[in-house]
Amino acid sequence: MDLYIKNMVCPRCIAAVQQLLAEMHLQPLSVTLGEAKTAAEPKGEQLALLREKLNTLGFELLDDSKDLLVERIKAIIIKHIHHTDSGAVVFSELLTSELHKDYSGLSKLFSAHEGITIEHFIILQKTEKVKELLQYNQLTLSEIAHRLGYSSVAHLSAQFRKVTGITPTHFRKTGTNSRKPLDAVSKKQ
Repeated sequence: MDLYIKNMVCPRCIAAVQQLLAEMHLQPLSVTLGEAKTAAEPKGEQLALLREKLNTLGFELLDDSKDLLVERIKAIIIKHIHHTDSGAVVFSELLTSELHKDYSGLSKLFSAHEGITIEHFIILQKTEKVKELLQYNQLTLSEIAHRLGYSSVAHLSAQFRKVTGITPTHFRKTGTNSRKPLDAVSKKQ
């Protein structure tokens, strides 16, 4: 059975859901960001208990097809920005390819559901990744810009300042910890 789960944003989320499914004897076959496949289908009380336990962990079991699609869009973006080092990507092509849907329709659905555009969501996610990389202080701004697919350090700096109100250099110097959990990065800042 395919289960779609909201707010899964990292490998620890995957591990937590996998452990919960195993504890509930649902035989997890695979668990990825936003989705779990199980051999057993939860029914009745077991389904209600699964919902409750997922909610306790900060997740939500999704039923509505539009909610599912929006969460899949988020999962693809988060996975690409936070868990791969592939540099520049055209997200409209990536989403179209992975979801087998027209980007225009995906964009309209996402905007109506989240109140921001896919592009703005991508910018907010990239900003959080920049904050993380700046805190580690292991990469130069040029390396961070390249890793996240920015055309230049100036572009990264301008976008970062527009979102946070400060420059990346100032953020690094002050050691400010204003990072947000990835599942909270979906509203205008």
